[in-house]
Amino acid sequence: MVQRHRRTFTLLLATWLWAFCCGVLAAEPIKVGAIFDLTGGLNIYGIQQSRALHLAVDDINRHGGLLGRPVEVVQADAQSELSKYPQYANTMILRDRVSALFAGLTSSAREAVRPVVRRTGTLYFYSSLYEGGVCDGNTFLTGPSASQQLSVLIKWAVQQYGKRIYVMAADYNFGTISASWVREYARQLGAEVIGTEFLPLTATDYSSTIQKIEAARPDFVFALPVGANQTGFIEQFAAAGLKGRMGIVSTNFGSGNQQVVVSPAAAQGVVVSLPYFEWIDTPQNAAFKSAWHKAHGSKEPIIEAAVDVWNAAQLWAMAVRKANSVEPAKVRAALESGLELQAPNGMVRLLPKSHHLRQNMYIARGNASRGFDAVATFDNVEPVYENERCDLVKQPAQAIQFTPAGT
Repeated sequence: MVQRHRRTFTLLLATWLWAFCCGVLAAEPIKVGAIFDLTGGLNIYGIQQSRALHLAVDDINRHGGLLGRPVEVVQADAQSELSKYPQYANTMILRDRVSALFAGLTSSAREAVRPVVRRTGTLYFYSSLYEGGVCDGNTFLTGPSASQQLSVLIKWAVQQYGKRIYVMAADYNFGTISASWVREYARQLGAEVIGTEFLPLTATDYSSTIQKIEAARPDFVFALPVGANQTGFIEQFAAAGLKGRMGIVSTNFGSGNQQVVVSPAAAQGVVVSLPYFEWIDTPQNAAFKSAWHKAHGSKEPIIEAAVDVWNAAQLWAMAVRKANSVEPAKVRAALESGLELQAPNGMVRLLPKSHHLRQNMYIARGNASRGFDAVATFDNVEPVYENERCDLVKQPAQAIQFTPAGT
């Protein structure tokens, strides 16, 4: 009898220990979707975005997962093709039953995904710098908007270089809307946009544009080409000898490590505003870089879009814990509660009304070592335009992209 009780007790203890120690691993995973450009012309961004999401999920699981369950990433490669985004979004939501979706670099990719997540009620995190104005109850934007980047960069550039501005941008919504913001902030500062040119994403020869810039003689050029084509413009701009005669600034140079690809002579002196650079000196950034380098090495610099994705995943996890649920409505309510995160780029706060982040902005200048030197730091920069136009607490079903006058 005693032996039988001992055997029963041992079996119960073993069962309890298995449930306690291994239950999280054995539980059904919480799935999140990831659609990034792992191949094609935009993979310089997409690979790092994907790595950042997996790194964040590994961190979440290392700390016990969520709701007693592990988190699992369902991954798809959009191959830098716009048509892949809605296709994979539908598949992940309907077949894989993902609880949240992390997807896209370009604004056109975001706009391809937004109708899908609205129709299905899925929470969507878009983590990339962009032209601003998106106000959508299902969408959370963790990259900087134009009202954050341009507000600090144009004021700095006008003070440093002068009031005559030439804009060169990609001919789609990121470039055209960003150019409108340049004009608006120039007007507020008493400056003037003396020339604007929009070029297709396939452009490789900028000789005509450079001739127009030379003829216009601006004090500085606002350069907004996108992807790999940006390196061609920066090289040709430098080769034409314009860097010694006028300034050149950008909100997206370096966002895909273009400074590593172009020659040191071309990269040196280009000024950029971004929410993240590797030289940010905080304990959180040191820990993030250590984990990144351990997983992926330190051969290439970490881009800001990777940190945008990391922040999105961590904020989503915080909201799931607070809601004690993965039900979209409950998680959205938690996300709209004013969550704050000590992030690699400093303290970020998710703003309930606009679904954007209040975050630091940094201005840096390209150096001869294919890196960036710190120029100025702006703490807790608000997405002012989005805050003014968007109130998703009062109008939770709103789904629109506001644009500045004249767009």
